[in-house]
Amino acid sequence: MSPVDVHLVDGTYELFRAYFGAPATRSPEGVEVGATRGLLSSLASLLHRPEVTHVACAFDHVVESFRNDLYAGYKAGEGIEPELMNQFPLAEQAAAALGITVWPMVEFEADDALATGAARLRGNDDVRRVVLCTPDKDLSQCVRGNRVICWDRMRDRELDEDGVRARFGVLPESIPDYLALVGDSADGIPGIPRWGAKSAAAVLARYLHLEAIPPSHERWDVTVRGAAALSANLEAGREDALLFRTLATVREDVPIEVDLGSLEWRGAHREPLEHLAASLGDRRIVERIGRFSS
Repeated sequence: MSPVDVHLVDGTYELFRAYFGAPATRSPEGVEVGATRGLLSSLASLLHRPEVTHVACAFDHVVESFRNDLYAGYKAGEGIEPELMNQFPLAEQAAAALGITVWPMVEFEADDALATGAARLRGNDDVRRVVLCTPDKDLSQCVRGNRVICWDRMRDRELDEDGVRARFGVLPESIPDYLALVGDSADGIPGIPRWGAKSAAAVLARYLHLEAIPPSHERWDVTVRGAAALSANLEAGREDALLFRTLATVREDVPIEVDLGSLEWRGAHREPLEHLAASLGDRRIVERIGRFSS
C-alpha cells in the first residue's frame, strides 16, 4: 500500500476546546454533556477527511501525572470546572464508540502518549507523515522535518520543522529548554526571572541546550539585551531550570500499543454509538458517521 498519514489527536485539548467553545447542553437526564457532543462533532469532521485513515486519540484519564510528584506547582485538576471534569470518561467513550483507538493516560499525560506514538511511527516505511492534531507548543519538540508535524485544526495551520524555528526561534529539540527559561503558565512552569521569548530564542539558537550555555555572559558569543542579569538569574536558578526542562520534556516510552494496523479507522461501532448518542440526547451523530465496522 502507499504510505499513509497517521493522525494522533490530543483528546484532552479537544474536550477543553469543546467545553469553552460549544454551547452548554443537558442530556435527557439533566447532566451537562455539551463538551462531549462538541467533541463527537469535531472527531466526526476529522474522520470525514479522505486523508484520515489511521487515528488514535489520547486523553488525560486523570489530570495529575508523575510530574506532580516532581514539582508541587505543576498543573493539577483542582481548578477544572466539575461539569467539564465529569465529561472526561464520556469523552473517552465517545472516541471509542467512533472506532478510534483510545490511549487513556494515568501515570503519564496525553502529550506523552502522542510523543510515544510519533516516535514509534516516524521510522515506519508505511507511514508518510505523523500528524499531531494539537496547537500545544509542548508537542513542537516532537516535530521532525516534514515527517512529524503539528496541525492546529481550528486554524488549519501545519507546523513543520521550519515552522517551529520561525515561530519560536529554536529547533524542535530546544523546545523543552525554551519552555524551562520562559515558562509555561498552562502547565504551571514559572520559568527563570527576566528570561523572555526573544532572549531564550537568541541564546538557545546558539547553544541548543541549557548545559551548553556558558556560566558567565562574558563568555557568550551571542548578543542579548540584559545579558548580565539573564546570566546571573540562570546561574542562580540553574537547578530549577533543569527541573522545569524535565517537566516540559514529553516522554517517548509510554507503555501503549502503537501498531499501524490497529490504528486503521474501519468505521464506528454502531451499537455503542447509538447508545451513547441516546444518552447525550443527540442521535444525529449516528447518521452523520455513515460508516460502521460493527
